[in-house]
Amino acid sequence: MEFNEKIKQFSERVSMLKDTISTEEATKMSLIVPVFQILGYDVFNPLEFCPEYTADVGIKKGEKVDYAILEDGQPNILIECKSCSEQLDKHSSQLFRYFGTTPAKFGILTNGIIYRFYTDLEESNKMDLVPFLEIDMLSLKESSINEFKKFCKENFDRDKIFSTAEELKYSSLIKGVLSSEFEKPSEEFVRFILANIYDGQKNQRIIEKFTPVVKKAFSSFVNEIVNNKISSALSKDSEDEAPVIAETAVIEEPTSKVITTEEELEAFYIIRGLLAGTVPVEDVVHRDTESYFGILYKDNNRKPICRLNLDRKNKQLFIPDENKKFTRYIIENLNDIYKYKDLLIESVKRYI
Repeated sequence: MEFNEKIKQFSERVSMLKDTISTEEATKMSLIVPVFQILGYDVFNPLEFCPEYTADVGIKKGEKVDYAILEDGQPNILIECKSCSEQLDKHSSQLFRYFGTTPAKFGILTNGIIYRFYTDLEESNKMDLVPFLEIDMLSLKESSINEFKKFCKENFDRDKIFSTAEELKYSSLIKGVLSSEFEKPSEEFVRFILANIYDGQKNQRIIEKFTPVVKKAFSSFVNEIVNNKISSALSKDSEDEAPVIAETAVIEEPTSKVITTEEELEAFYIIRGLLAGTVPVEDVVHRDTESYFGILYKDNNRKPICRLNLDRKNKQLFIPDENKKFTRYIIENLNDIYKYKDLLIESVKRYI
């Protein structure tokens, strides 16, 4: 069986066993040692997979790391283990101490669920405080499996892994920053975005006003990328099947006259942002037509929040009353939409 399949199957086993294990020793034997067996190491050979490896620290003798993977009697990888019920954040200092006393190039800190991989990118023979790779056995991704695979006995190349560790480390940190900004945009991030799109003074009031807009736009941007990837994959599947379909009939679809503009999407994101504190953002959707750009609650045509007509000199915003009779408001630019925040909130509240 291929490594990828083995590690995926073991991931399911980890998920099943984790709540029944309460000690470090049980974690080692049930969750950790089997992983290194899957990686191809002889876990019963102390000349290759050595338990309780001595890593004396200064004047403190007899310090032992849980396991060391050896080559020609020298450690390549140190492995420090904790119980699966423990968090790893407070334990990296222990591995840090061991790392500097041995010729090992890599350190692994794990509780059988999370595996953190360390090396010495910042300063030679001194373990970095930040791991260059983290793998969650309960949420295995293909990219993580491919990195894990590099630590298989048959694939292990310490120089090659070290050469790619820096890119992995900073790529992970960058993803962390983007994830943080995605969840809660910082003032600095909002200022960075506004620097390219807003000419006015970027004071605290403007920053606070645009923060929800930036967040929603960011979210929508990511969703659109994902949807485009899915659509592309589906289109490719359809193309693969095209010769069979072509033999039966070719149906020519009429070309749509509806073109959604960047300005309309920007207006949509503004309105989504204004309503973010009233309804979930995913409940505010747009539907473009030949005569107007509509914004609906829960994609229901009978629940219009407002309509926009931006394809003319006098841009127009239409907001319905309780009888769904629309009142027209002339807007000079998209920023004028903010003036009608209360009316838009009142409009969507009728459907809650």
